[in-house]
Amino acid sequence: MSELVVIGAGAFGSALAVALSRDGTKVTLWGRDANAMAKMRSSRINPRLPDVHLSDDITVTSDLSAIGTAGPILIATPMQTLHDMLGQIADPLVGRPVIACCKGIDLKSHKGPSTLVAEAKPDAIPAILTGPSFAADIARGLPTALTIACAHADVGHALQHQLSKQMLRLYLSDDVIGAELGGALKNVIAIATGACIGNGLGDSARAALMTRGLSEMLRFSAHFGARNQTMMGLSGFGDLALTCTSDQSRNFRFGAALGRGDSFDPSVTVEGVATAQAVTEIAQGIGLDMPISQAVCAISTGAISVTEALQSLLSRPLKKE
Repeated sequence: MSELVVIGAGAFGSALAVALSRDGTKVTLWGRDANAMAKMRSSRINPRLPDVHLSDDITVTSDLSAIGTAGPILIATPMQTLHDMLGQIADPLVGRPVIACCKGIDLKSHKGPSTLVAEAKPDAIPAILTGPSFAADIARGLPTALTIACAHADVGHALQHQLSKQMLRLYLSDDVIGAELGGALKNVIAIATGACIGNGLGDSARAALMTRGLSEMLRFSAHFGARNQTMMGLSGFGDLALTCTSDQSRNFRFGAALGRGDSFDPSVTVEGVATAQAVTEIAQGIGLDMPISQAVCAISTGAISVTEALQSLLSRPLKKE
């Protein structure tokens, strides 16, 4: 059987390792914390997925040299750590697929994951794995459909077949920018809808935010050459629908806490916060109107309250749809 490497042993990375190993595929799962990985290696359990067993086909390690020199590398670390993570992976990676599974825009460089991979590892082949999915569902073997996006047609086709499993169905795209922007921008809108529900504004308001949020996603992504078809697919609308309607979404839960005026666990990664800031900065630089993203940026940093953000959005001039 073929071998795969998953870098990042959080809930999502571990869930991918479990799903990808179900047919006997050998998977190396790397995590940064040596003590935590030693415990996982012994117990065969990730505390973030307590009901899921890590099979013997998964090699659990904290040694980066264990990733070998062959087979695709899937990176499931947070977006804001991707640049540093890429710097730790030894070269050469000539012709080796490096698949970013993180969703967001790098706050420092304003670049997406595929660009970071291409710049840090020019000999590798960048790809994106994204779409509507929760770690717990993937780990439990519940039916899930994702997008695998790669600019190299032959490599993308091979990855689609290698990574698809009985309950994990991958759809192929060559629109890498569209796929990664869909995954990034939907997190921003999820914070907005969470704040809406947390503030008691109701499901009708949530539907309005999702719809106008999708309009922002289309407007922003089109500026960078993404196809509308991509944004209306799994990596755009599909992920938006899931993330804006489920408490399993960390971005939605964060927004809901803001809406209620509650604190939120600072150890939980909320990718939409940095993405909202990056999108706001980018939009201002190129003259794009992104009112929901700007509002999320403001409420996430405490610059304005959820009530003030709502009043600002509702006081905007009336316009055609």
